[in-house]
Amino acid sequence: MAPRPGIGRPRPAAGASPPGVSLCRALSKLGLCSRKQAEVLVAEGRVRVAGKVVRNGSLRVDPSRDRIEVDDKRVVAERKVYLMINKPRGLVTTRDDPQDRGTVYDCLAGLALPFVSPVGRLDKASEGLLLMTNDTRFAQRLLDPASHFAKIYHVQIGALPDEAMLARLRAGATVDGEELTARSIDILRSGTSTAWLEITLDEGRNRHIRRLLGAHDIEVLRLVRVAIGQLQLGDLAKGKARHLTTEELAPFQA
Repeated sequence: MAPRPGIGRPRPAAGASPPGVSLCRALSKLGLCSRKQAEVLVAEGRVRVAGKVVRNGSLRVDPSRDRIEVDDKRVVAERKVYLMINKPRGLVTTRDDPQDRGTVYDCLAGLALPFVSPVGRLDKASEGLLLMTNDTRFAQRLLDPASHFAKIYHVQIGALPDEAMLARLRAGATVDGEELTARSIDILRSGTSTAWLEITLDEGRNRHIRRLLGAHDIEVLRLVRVAIGQLQLGDLAKGKARHLTTEELAPFQA
């Protein structure tokens, strides 16, 4: 006798999470929308799993096996997309902003793309290299500190650094209970009252550089991310986006 549906699947051990991912996460992984947008679709009764309407976004599903439909159309995995953006100052790293500010998605206008998400963040006042993708494993690998992908920033400060200042910055600081340090801090160039530093981080915590410099009463005038690992921002125009090449992707997928 053939097993009844679901009977053949292994049951999770006591206390373990059921296999698969939540329905909302599945819709995001398949490249349809963000998890927040998926929650709305589920709540509105527009999502079916195996032909049945599901209103529980936490339901565990297997995107590779379960038939998931939205508005009576099956959701299939989108092609993987990997983009770099030269984020201008003033844009927020989110899709929908309740304050109606410009977002990094403005840089993608006119491009035919599946749903993509930023890999990490740059705050509103920061500029430079931002990656976007619909490949969640790729994003997780980049964000994992254990991967050791250095992030390099050029930072203009309202001070003229000397060796004593550099030594204090290199020693790090404790801010709100967090130890903030940098892999390296070097002077790029100095003017009459300002200077540019090159700061390399192994990981980027929330407003990491601004909080580190602020702890030493150093004003940040501009903050530009110029590289992630071997990937350089290069001459990509501000506010523009482009696809990564196979060669550029290789170090992140090894």
